[in-house]
Amino acid sequence: MTAEELDRLDRERREADARYNAALTALDRTIVSLHGREPSRDDVARVGTALLGFLQRITAFVESKDRQLVADAIARDESIAKALEPMAELRTQIAVLRRKLEAIGTQSVNPQSEIRSPQSSVPDDVVYVAFEDQFRGSDAALEERLRAYVPLFSGCADVLDIGCGRGELLAALKAAGVPASGIDVNKSMVAAARERGLNVARADALAYLGALADRSLGGLVATQVIEHLEPAYLVRMLDAVARTLRPGAPIALETINPACWLAFFSSYIRDFTHVRPVHPDTLQYLLRASGFERVTIRYSAPVPAQMKMQTIDLPADVLAAADAGSRTMVQLAHTLNANAAILNGLMFTHLDYAAIGYRM
Repeated sequence: MTAEELDRLDRERREADARYNAALTALDRTIVSLHGREPSRDDVARVGTALLGFLQRITAFVESKDRQLVADAIARDESIAKALEPMAELRTQIAVLRRKLEAIGTQSVNPQSEIRSPQSSVPDDVVYVAFEDQFRGSDAALEERLRAYVPLFSGCADVLDIGCGRGELLAALKAAGVPASGIDVNKSMVAAARERGLNVARADALAYLGALADRSLGGLVATQVIEHLEPAYLVRMLDAVARTLRPGAPIALETINPACWLAFFSSYIRDFTHVRPVHPDTLQYLLRASGFERVTIRYSAPVPAQMKMQTIDLPADVLAAADAGSRTMVQLAHTLNANAAILNGLMFTHLDYAAIGYRM
């Protein structure tokens, strides 16, 4: 909020304060003038007029005070946010530096590393790992969220995690006794996963799947991956997955839910590596067309209630009232609530979804 806007609100508050004091003085004088005598009808009318004027002025005064308080609060928040900007910048720089140091440390103990000098030993994908750290969450937080997929692979073996990242889901599968491995094209992600003792290779999905024998996998999962793929690549990958999965083996593909406007305009657009959003209906169709059955959509990460459009709850006496004003208010509240429900259904549903199916 600008200084000019704050000055305007302060001026409006002082003017409302002056009008309020004037109306209060007028009301007081009118009441005092009646002291010691029986009020006439004209006296009552004068008191009523003075009282009405006072009530109008006090309403305007309270509203101006509220606007002033809100403006002051906004100004304080903006001031605090501005003061914290250097800390946010420092946090990003520290996160990138930490991942660069980890990459250098990993390469220093690997004599066959492709990297040969400290200056060239920091791949560009380190920046993306730090980006994931900041915007997708810590290893522990992600592992906790992805643990929901573990029961799907209970009793399976040879599970493959495509785009395994830092290995959060692989770690959860390992803890549950499910044999699994992962692949990722990001060198720093692979290094971070291997540091956790996980079986991870750096590989392109299509090339890796193409080298596998038919029906050699007992399950496949890819979380937050397909939005990074070109449509033609995705279709070819699903065909390759269908070939390498055993009959009855599960597949789970999680991605951002573009049908939720909040998810699309925040999570999807924010990531500079995303290529194409995939609608839930589209992904369900693609899995079915590639030879999977019992394909369902599982939504996750619901938008918090406080971020949704709020509804109006009218008191019971207003709902039961028969006067025209109450009926208008009830109709208005119903219309606003219906519109809020429509917007919540379009904008504020679930941030993510997964298409889950089984190989025929």
